[in-house]
Amino acid sequence: MVADDKRIDKAQRPFWLHQGAEYVLGLMLVAGGVQNPEPFFPVLAGGLIVVNAAIVTGPLGAWRAVGRPLHRWLDVGVMAAIALAAVLPFLEIDNASRLMMLGVVAVMALMWATTNFRNPGPRVRPAGAPVDRSESIGRAAGRLVNQGRAFARKRRDG
Repeated sequence: MVADDKRIDKAQRPFWLHQGAEYVLGLMLVAGGVQNPEPFFPVLAGGLIVVNAAIVTGPLGAWRAVGRPLHRWLDVGVMAAIALAAVLPFLEIDNASRLMMLGVVAVMALMWATTNFRNPGPRVRPAGAPVDRSESIGRAAGRLVNQGRAFARKRRDG
């Protein structure tokens, strides 16, 4: 049973991929909606997806106001709102936009079911582990820049 759980955990998508796909799907809805005679609802749905992806604390987040566990349930709300708008017959949405909105919801549902929404733990290097070469070069470059800034500040201030 434990081996199956580990296999399932490894099969889940990383969150950055989920977030990037949300941006692509949202922008696709916006671009498709703008070309339709009644663009309001597809553009609104696409904008809602993009804003939902932008507010989460993920690697591609813009504002990072919402944690990943809450984003998981915000995704469900966004999918429900878009699906509801697509199937309500009294809303003025052309059939192509309805199908596009339902297709996006289907892709989002598949992504949602296979994404790892857990917050990543802190990166800890085991004690005594060798420092890799790229990390030491990066640290040296950072120290050099900091020393240059300190020298310039000292020279400017007199």
